[in-house]
Amino acid sequence: MIDFEHEWECIQATRPKPNDACGWNKRSARYDNKDAKNAYAEDFVRLAGIMPGESVFDMGCGTGTLDILLARQGCRVTAADFSDGMLGKLAENVAMHRAQGIEAMKMSWEDDWSSFGIEDDMADVAIASRSMAVARLDEAIDKLTRVARRKCCITMTTGTAPYVDSRILSAVGVPAASTKDYLYAFGILAQRGFEPTVDYIHSTRKDTFDSHAEALEDFSRMIDRCGVALDEAERQAAYERLSLWLEDHIVANPDAGKPDKKGIPEKALCLDVLRVVSWAFISWDTRPERLY
Repeated sequence: MIDFEHEWECIQATRPKPNDACGWNKRSARYDNKDAKNAYAEDFVRLAGIMPGESVFDMGCGTGTLDILLARQGCRVTAADFSDGMLGKLAENVAMHRAQGIEAMKMSWEDDWSSFGIEDDMADVAIASRSMAVARLDEAIDKLTRVARRKCCITMTTGTAPYVDSRILSAVGVPAASTKDYLYAFGILAQRGFEPTVDYIHSTRKDTFDSHAEALEDFSRMIDRCGVALDEAERQAAYERLSLWLEDHIVANPDAGKPDKKGIPEKALCLDVLRVVSWAFISWDTRPERLY
Protein backbone atom coordinates (compact mmCIF):
# COMPACT_ATOMS: atom_id res chain seq x y z
CA MET A 1 0.00 0.00 0.00
CA ILE A 2 1.26 3.47 -0.84
CA ASP A 3 2.04 5.62 2.21
CA PHE A 4 0.66 8.89 0.84
CA GLU A 5 1.57 10.86 3.95
CA HIS A 6 5.19 9.71 3.79
CA GLU A 7 5.36 10.60 0.10
CA TRP A 8 3.84 14.01 0.87
CA GLU A 9 6.44 14.72 3.53
CA CYS A 10 9.26 13.71 1.17
CA ILE A 11 7.95 16.13 -1.48
CA GLN A 12 7.58 18.93 1.06
CA ALA A 13 11.21 18.46 2.13
CA THR A 14 12.37 19.30 -1.42
CA ARG A 15 10.32 22.49 -1.72
CA PRO A 16 10.97 26.06 -0.65
CA LYS A 17 9.52 26.66 2.80
CA PRO A 18 5.95 28.03 2.54
CA ASN A 19 5.31 31.61 3.61
CA ASP A 20 5.00 31.97 7.36
CA ALA A 21 2.67 34.47 9.03
CA CYS A 22 5.16 37.31 8.48
CA GLY A 23 5.34 36.48 4.79
CA TRP A 24 1.58 36.57 4.44
CA ASN A 25 1.44 39.79 6.42
CA LYS A 26 3.66 41.35 3.76
CA ARG A 27 1.61 39.88 0.94
CA SER A 28 -1.61 41.20 2.46
CA ALA A 29 -0.41 44.75 1.71
CA ARG A 30 -0.90 43.97 -2.00
CA TYR A 31 -4.61 43.46 -1.51
CA ASP A 32 -7.00 46.38 -1.81
CA ASN A 33 -10.52 45.21 -1.06
CA LYS A 34 -12.72 46.18 -3.97
CA ASP A 35 -16.13 44.84 -4.91
CA ALA A 36 -14.67 43.02 -7.93
CA LYS A 37 -15.99 39.79 -9.44
CA ASN A 38 -13.94 36.78 -8.36
CA ALA A 39 -14.60 33.84 -10.68
CA TYR A 40 -12.53 31.41 -8.60
CA ALA A 41 -14.49 32.20 -5.42
CA GLU A 42 -17.82 31.89 -7.21
CA ASP A 43 -16.79 28.53 -8.69
CA PHE A 44 -15.68 27.30 -5.25
CA VAL A 45 -18.98 28.24 -3.61
CA ARG A 46 -20.96 26.70 -6.47
CA LEU A 47 -19.08 23.40 -6.30
CA ALA A 48 -19.26 23.30 -2.50
CA GLY A 49 -23.06 23.22 -2.60
CA ILE A 50 -23.34 24.89 0.80
CA MET A 51 -26.97 25.51 1.62
CA PRO A 52 -28.33 28.87 2.80
CA GLY A 53 -28.21 29.14 6.57
CA GLU A 54 -25.60 26.42 7.08
CA SER A 55 -22.64 26.98 9.37
CA VAL A 56 -19.17 26.97 7.81
CA PHE A 57 -15.63 26.75 9.19
CA ASP A 58 -13.04 28.31 6.86
CA MET A 59 -9.39 27.46 7.59
CA GLY A 60 -6.84 29.74 5.94
CA CYS A 61 -9.53 32.28 5.10
CA GLY A 62 -7.17 34.98 3.79
CA THR A 63 -9.04 38.18 2.94
CA GLY A 64 -12.38 36.42 3.32
CA THR A 65 -13.63 36.50 -0.27
CA LEU A 66 -15.38 33.16 0.17
CA ASP A 67 -16.74 34.17 3.55
CA ILE A 68 -18.42 37.28 2.15
CA LEU A 69 -20.14 35.21 -0.54
CA LEU A 70 -21.29 32.67 2.05
CA ALA A 71 -22.53 35.39 4.40
CA ARG A 72 -24.65 36.74 1.55
CA GLN A 73 -26.31 33.31 1.46
CA GLY A 74 -27.16 33.60 5.14
CA CYS A 75 -24.41 31.25 6.29
CA ARG A 76 -22.71 31.63 9.66
CA VAL A 77 -18.95 31.54 9.14
CA THR A 78 -16.05 30.94 11.51
CA ALA A 79 -12.99 32.18 9.62
CA ALA A 80 -9.43 31.39 10.76
CA ASP A 81 -6.02 32.49 9.53
CA PHE A 82 -2.55 32.80 11.07
CA SER A 83 -1.78 36.16 9.41
CA ASP A 84 -2.70 39.40 11.15
CA GLY A 85 -2.42 41.14 7.80
CA MET A 86 -4.94 38.85 6.12
CA LEU A 87 -7.31 39.06 9.07
CA GLY A 88 -7.06 42.85 8.83
CA LYS A 89 -8.09 42.68 5.18
CA LEU A 90 -10.94 40.36 6.16
CA ALA A 91 -12.16 42.94 8.69
CA GLU A 92 -12.05 45.61 5.97
CA ASN A 93 -13.97 43.31 3.64
CA VAL A 94 -16.63 42.62 6.28
CA ALA A 95 -17.06 46.33 6.97
CA MET A 96 -17.20 47.28 3.28
CA HIS A 97 -19.85 44.66 2.51
CA ARG A 98 -21.64 45.08 5.84
CA ALA A 99 -21.47 41.33 6.14
CA GLN A 100 -23.21 39.63 9.03
CA GLY A 101 -22.44 36.31 10.70
CA ILE A 102 -18.65 36.14 10.20
CA GLU A 103 -16.49 35.44 13.27
CA ALA A 104 -12.73 35.69 12.71
CA MET A 105 -9.88 34.27 14.76
CA LYS A 106 -6.09 34.05 14.52
CA MET A 107 -5.18 30.37 14.39
CA SER A 108 -2.83 28.13 12.41
CA TRP A 109 -3.07 24.57 11.12
CA GLU A 110 -0.54 23.48 13.74
CA ASP A 111 -2.35 24.99 16.72
CA ASP A 112 -4.47 23.00 19.15
CA TRP A 113 -7.82 24.01 17.69
CA SER A 114 -9.74 23.00 20.82
CA SER A 115 -7.96 25.73 22.77
CA PHE A 116 -9.59 28.25 20.42
CA GLY A 117 -13.06 26.80 20.94
CA ILE A 118 -13.07 24.76 17.72
CA GLU A 119 -15.02 21.62 18.54
CA ASP A 120 -15.88 18.40 16.76
CA ASP A 121 -19.03 18.67 14.61
CA MET A 122 -19.25 22.42 15.25
CA ALA A 123 -20.02 23.33 11.62
CA ASP A 124 -22.06 21.84 8.83
CA VAL A 125 -19.24 22.32 6.32
CA ALA A 126 -15.47 22.87 6.67
CA ILE A 127 -13.48 24.43 3.85
CA ALA A 128 -9.84 25.20 3.09
CA SER A 129 -9.28 27.12 -0.11
CA ARG A 130 -5.72 27.09 -1.49
CA SER A 131 -4.38 26.83 2.07
CA MET A 132 -3.17 23.22 2.30
CA ALA A 133 0.58 23.97 2.27
CA VAL A 134 1.00 22.01 5.50
CA ALA A 135 3.76 19.80 6.86
CA ARG A 136 1.35 17.00 7.82
CA LEU A 137 -1.41 16.61 5.25
CA ASP A 138 -3.07 13.69 7.04
CA GLU A 139 -3.39 15.68 10.27
CA ALA A 140 -4.85 18.68 8.44
CA ILE A 141 -7.42 16.47 6.72
CA ASP A 142 -8.33 14.82 10.03
CA LYS A 143 -8.78 18.19 11.75
CA LEU A 144 -11.12 19.47 9.04
CA THR A 145 -13.08 16.22 9.00
CA ARG A 146 -13.70 16.31 12.75
CA VAL A 147 -15.03 19.88 12.59
CA ALA A 148 -17.61 19.22 9.85
CA ARG A 149 -20.92 17.49 10.46
CA ARG A 150 -21.73 17.12 6.77
CA LYS A 151 -18.84 17.65 4.36
CA CYS A 152 -15.42 19.16 3.71
CA CYS A 153 -14.18 21.02 0.64
CA ILE A 154 -10.58 21.90 -0.19
CA THR A 155 -8.61 23.04 -3.22
CA MET A 156 -5.08 21.97 -4.12
CA THR A 157 -2.85 22.32 -7.17
CA THR A 158 -3.13 19.83 -10.04
CA GLY A 159 0.45 20.22 -11.27
CA THR A 160 3.24 22.61 -10.44
CA ALA A 161 2.88 25.18 -7.66
CA PRO A 162 0.73 28.21 -8.63
CA TYR A 163 3.74 30.52 -8.62
CA VAL A 164 5.41 28.32 -11.27
CA ASP A 165 4.15 28.22 -14.87
CA SER A 166 5.30 25.01 -16.51
CA ARG A 167 4.56 26.37 -20.00
CA ILE A 168 6.89 29.32 -19.51
CA LEU A 169 9.58 27.10 -18.02
CA SER A 170 9.24 24.67 -20.91
CA ALA A 171 9.58 27.55 -23.38
CA VAL A 172 12.93 28.50 -21.83
CA GLY A 173 14.16 24.92 -21.53
CA VAL A 174 13.74 24.42 -17.79
CA PRO A 175 12.05 21.27 -16.44
CA ALA A 176 9.45 21.77 -13.72
CA ALA A 177 8.68 19.21 -11.04
CA SER A 178 5.00 18.35 -11.32
CA THR A 179 3.81 16.87 -8.05
CA LYS A 180 0.01 16.99 -8.42
CA ASP A 181 -0.60 17.78 -4.76
CA TYR A 182 -4.26 16.83 -4.86
CA LEU A 183 -3.45 13.17 -5.48
CA TYR A 184 -1.90 12.87 -2.01
CA ALA A 185 -5.06 14.24 -0.39
CA PHE A 186 -7.23 11.96 -2.53
CA GLY A 187 -5.12 8.94 -1.56
CA ILE A 188 -5.19 9.73 2.16
CA LEU A 189 -8.95 10.21 2.09
CA ALA A 190 -9.56 6.99 0.14
CA GLN A 191 -7.42 5.00 2.58
CA ARG A 192 -9.45 6.44 5.45
CA GLY A 193 -12.65 5.06 3.94
CA PHE A 194 -14.02 8.25 2.42
CA GLU A 195 -15.23 8.62 -1.16
CA PRO A 196 -13.76 11.96 -2.27
CA THR A 197 -14.99 13.64 -5.41
CA VAL A 198 -12.82 15.84 -7.60
CA ASP A 199 -13.80 18.78 -9.79
CA TYR A 200 -11.59 21.45 -11.30
CA ILE A 201 -11.40 25.22 -11.16
CA HIS A 202 -9.34 27.05 -13.76
CA SER A 203 -8.43 30.54 -12.67
CA THR A 204 -6.65 33.10 -14.81
CA ARG A 205 -3.70 35.12 -13.61
CA LYS A 206 -2.59 38.39 -15.18
CA ASP A 207 0.89 39.62 -14.29
CA THR A 208 1.66 43.28 -14.98
CA PHE A 209 4.94 45.16 -14.81
CA ASP A 210 6.46 48.59 -15.21
CA SER A 211 9.50 47.33 -17.11
CA HIS A 212 11.13 44.32 -18.74
CA ALA A 213 13.59 44.21 -15.83
CA GLU A 214 10.76 43.93 -13.33
CA ALA A 215 9.17 41.11 -15.34
CA LEU A 216 12.51 39.29 -15.53
CA GLU A 217 13.05 39.60 -11.79
CA ASP A 218 9.55 38.31 -11.06
CA PHE A 219 9.56 35.36 -13.46
CA SER A 220 13.15 34.40 -12.56
CA ARG A 221 11.70 33.13 -9.29
CA MET A 222 10.03 30.38 -11.33
CA ILE A 223 13.47 29.12 -12.31
CA ASP A 224 14.65 29.31 -8.71
CA ARG A 225 11.59 27.38 -7.50
CA CYS A 226 11.09 24.91 -10.37
CA GLY A 227 11.73 21.96 -8.04
CA VAL A 228 14.61 20.63 -10.18
CA ALA A 229 18.25 21.03 -9.13
CA LEU A 230 20.17 23.40 -11.43
CA ASP A 231 23.81 24.34 -11.10
CA GLU A 232 24.79 28.01 -11.30
CA ALA A 233 25.75 27.87 -15.00
CA GLU A 234 22.42 26.25 -15.90
CA ARG A 235 20.56 28.81 -13.82
CA GLN A 236 22.29 31.77 -15.48
CA ALA A 237 21.68 30.33 -18.94
CA ALA A 238 18.00 29.89 -18.06
CA TYR A 239 17.77 33.52 -16.92
CA GLU A 240 19.19 34.64 -20.29
CA ARG A 241 16.71 32.50 -22.24
CA LEU A 242 13.88 33.85 -20.08
CA SER A 243 14.97 37.42 -20.81
CA LEU A 244 14.83 36.75 -24.56
CA TRP A 245 11.44 35.02 -24.23
CA LEU A 246 10.02 37.99 -22.34
CA GLU A 247 11.16 40.37 -25.08
CA ASP A 248 8.84 38.48 -27.44
CA HIS A 249 5.92 38.13 -25.03
CA ILE A 250 5.77 41.33 -22.96
CA VAL A 251 3.40 43.85 -24.55
CA ALA A 252 1.72 47.13 -23.67
CA ASN A 253 -1.09 46.52 -21.21
CA PRO A 254 -4.42 47.80 -22.60
CA ASP A 255 -5.84 47.87 -19.05
CA ALA A 256 -2.98 49.85 -17.46
CA GLY A 257 -4.25 51.86 -14.51
CA LYS A 258 -7.42 49.82 -14.03
CA PRO A 259 -7.83 47.86 -10.77
CA ASP A 260 -6.83 44.21 -10.94
CA LYS A 261 -8.50 41.35 -9.04
CA LYS A 262 -6.91 42.56 -5.82
CA GLY A 263 -7.94 46.17 -6.44
CA ILE A 264 -4.37 47.27 -7.28
CA PRO A 265 -3.90 49.41 -10.43
CA GLU A 266 -2.48 47.36 -13.29
CA LYS A 267 0.97 48.33 -14.57
CA ALA A 268 2.09 49.40 -18.03
CA LEU A 269 3.18 46.00 -19.39
CA CYS A 270 1.78 42.46 -19.35
CA LEU A 271 2.19 39.08 -21.00
CA ASP A 272 0.50 38.63 -24.37
CA VAL A 273 -1.63 35.80 -22.92
CA LEU A 274 -3.20 35.20 -19.53
CA ARG A 275 -1.64 32.52 -17.38
CA VAL A 276 -4.01 29.76 -16.24
CA VAL A 277 -3.78 27.99 -12.88
CA SER A 278 -5.66 24.71 -12.43
CA TRP A 279 -7.01 23.79 -8.99
CA ALA A 280 -8.48 20.47 -7.92
CA PHE A 281 -11.63 20.93 -5.86
CA ILE A 282 -11.90 17.93 -3.51
CA SER A 283 -14.94 17.29 -1.35
CA TRP A 284 -15.96 14.43 0.90
CA ASP A 285 -18.88 13.46 3.09
CA THR A 286 -17.53 13.40 6.64
CA ARG A 287 -19.93 10.63 7.60
CA PRO A 288 -19.48 8.10 4.78
CA GLU A 289 -21.79 5.63 6.49
CA ARG A 290 -24.66 7.91 5.42
CA LEU A 291 -24.03 6.84 1.83
CA TYR A 292 -25.31 3.32 2.48
